[in-house]
Amino acid sequence: MPTISTFYGILIRMYFNDHAPAHFHVQYAEYKATVDIQLLSISSGELPR
Repeated sequence: MPTISTFYGILIRMYFNDHAPAHFHVQYAEYKATVDIQLLSISSGELPR
């Protein structure tokens, strides 16, 4: 999966032509989440505050 950005140990990744709705994947240490781009909310997984 291509990494779009890396900062403070957080990885932002996206697949080309992935399923709808539009989203990106976030990984921080052992945490993983999928973020809906339109709503800017976590649609699956969890991240620390």
